Amino acid sequence: MKSFTLVTGVAAPMDRANVDTDMIIPKQFLKSIKRTGFGKNLFDELRYLDEGQPDKECTGRPVNTEFPLNFPRYQGATILLSRENFGCGSSREHAPWALDDYGFRSVIAPSFADIFYNNCFKNGLLPIVLSEEIVDKLFNEMYAAEGYQLTIDLAEQVVVTPAGERFAFELDAFRKHCLLNGLDDIGLTLEHAEAIRAYEARRRVDSPWLFDAVK
Repeated sequence: MKSFTLVTGVAAPMDRANVDTDMIIPKQFLKSIKRTGFGKNLFDELRYLDEGQPDKECTGRPVNTEFPLNFPRYQGATILLSRENFGCGSSREHAPWALDDYGFRSVIAPSFADIFYNNCFKNGLLPIVLSEEIVDKLFNEMYAAEGYQLTIDLAEQVVVTPAGERFAFELDAFRKHCLLNGLDDIGLTLEHAEAIRAYEARRRVDSPWLFDAVK
């Protein structure tokens, strides 16, 4: 998993509440569990005018020119601004996979659906909760300035605007540690690899019949 320390990038809008996981990555794309390749179909039903299909290239598909992620000014964005209850709906881990594969490192919103919020941390994506007033301010500044960039300092737990305003956000200490060090559940387990190997070696000596039975 990629670590998250300091990210400065263009902010893009998803200016609506209750963005559900089927909107983030539609159900027909859930056949794969590779974690990669979903970025091209992020917000597929909003980005394109036809219905996307798994393993189909997006080149040549009719584009919805009114959807902000298709605007030139938001190309290469790494921070997504949205409204309350982002990530509601079904508990598909493909949603943070798609956001990450597209290039987003963080989503800022007034609130998130619980399961989506938890899944983000397991995939190196940082969900940041800020008040509605602050999110409104960020939206207004972003719309007013093309190329609007935010800086997210995870160590300091702040979002910094181009004008230097700093907005603090809360984050569980354990989740912060995992993001800073790029540790998902597998990475956390591998931190104890030596202890696991030592335990298995002891078990082979203490209970050899268990290992003889499984070959």
